[in-house]
Amino acid sequence: MNQPPPPQHPYQPYGQPVPPQQPPGPPPGYGPQPVHGAHPVHGAHPAPPFAPQPLVRRPPGAGGHPVGAVLLGLLASFLVALLYTLLNVATYKDQTLTTANALYLGHALLNGAIVGLLVGLVGGRGNGARIGGALIAALGAFFGYTNSLPLVYAVESTPTAAWDLLSYEPFFPAKAWWTSEADGGVDWFSPLGLVLAAAAAYGLAYAMGARRRRA
Repeated sequence: MNQPPPPQHPYQPYGQPVPPQQPPGPPPGYGPQPVHGAHPVHGAHPAPPFAPQPLVRRPPGAGGHPVGAVLLGLLASFLVALLYTLLNVATYKDQTLTTANALYLGHALLNGAIVGLLVGLVGGRGNGARIGGALIAALGAFFGYTNSLPLVYAVESTPTAAWDLLSYEPFFPAKAWWTSEADGGVDWFSPLGLVLAAAAAYGLAYAMGARRRRA
């Protein structure tokens, strides 16, 4: 009795065995794709994706511009000292010793306050800017007074005589600033003005910088 021939696959006409069918995988873009030849490692966990660190915002007032603060303080100190010089020249005939000392100390405080305010606002919490502002304010107090002496001498005499005096003794304004008119000794109001100017500039710059930090 003749047996029927075994069924043939439509794509295998010569009777070869049909390879086992693999279950269809997920479409591209959905889930991980199988990797041929790789075997899963028991107990291993996939590494989490890299998460970039969030940008940290700097608090307002944390930084500043120290160089710009010093330059701005220098300009302000020069202008305040110039106004004080002109005031001295305009009123020296009516000034008593007490009035002259009061004007000098008042100018030193004003110079230091303006410089410290500007340095604190622009320079932030930079300690270098504060120290620079203190030095600038002290120099402004010094030169504001010493620059007025040759001008007063020029008004009393002639500009040529004032120039000859400075040529012969260039440190005459500094000696007059240091010497007391009352007894010829040391005029302690002079270094006191420098201390007041520097302290006012540094203290106000520090206060403004701390205020910007809390804001």
